[in-house]
Amino acid sequence: MLLRRKTDNYELDKNNIPAHIAFIMDGNGRWAKKRKMPRTYGHHEGTKTIRTLALEANRLGVKAMTVYAFSTENFKRDKSEVDYIFKLPKEFFNLYLKELIENNVQILMIGHLDMAPAETQKIIKNAMESTKKNTGLKLVFAFIYGGRDEILEAVKKTAQEYKDHKIDIDDINESYFERHLMTSGLPDVDLMIRSSGESRLSNYLLWQLSYSELMFVDTLWPDFDEKELHKCIYYYQQRERRFGGVIK
Repeated sequence: MLLRRKTDNYELDKNNIPAHIAFIMDGNGRWAKKRKMPRTYGHHEGTKTIRTLALEANRLGVKAMTVYAFSTENFKRDKSEVDYIFKLPKEFFNLYLKELIENNVQILMIGHLDMAPAETQKIIKNAMESTKKNTGLKLVFAFIYGGRDEILEAVKKTAQEYKDHKIDIDDINESYFERHLMTSGLPDVDLMIRSSGESRLSNYLLWQLSYSELMFVDTLWPDFDEKELHKCIYYYQQRERRFGGVIK
């Protein structure tokens, strides 16, 4: 669904809040360009949106929120931009980790952290360690992540277990396979939101989005605020989720 219409506040059904919301954070560069600023400034402002939405999602009772922070394909970007993005975790957690801890938010990561610079790895690992006992919102950073890569890695792990005679072929089903995905232990993604008007999945959570409600909004990521989140959740709540069945 492509949401274009400007809206006012919506009253949400607190009993129908999506358990897991995934975001493709698009539009940082365009937001900065409109202001005659470098793309890196847009990324800087975009981190503020993560903090804002994480706190609001936590308040609403969302169980997990996953943000597409850096894809495996983003290495194709200009080196200076990539280097800056790798510095953002330090900036983000220096500013907001204390507040996230106070709000009982747990930090998690999916992707290939080992491909990041050593300092970036240290910062993210520290954030995860500092919040591991928190029981509120799970704020998941998809960092150096690709959906196809994740599925291939899960296939390899499953194939190796079969090769090692740890499982029979009939043991392999969706539930078993999902244990090998990076999102193992997280609730299914109920709602996926992409900002900035683009209508692509961009290799994001390809398995997990199979039955998700998809929303594509025009708002650029640094401008995406609590009202935009409420709007998307409101439209989510108007949908009949059949999961392949028929509503009688």
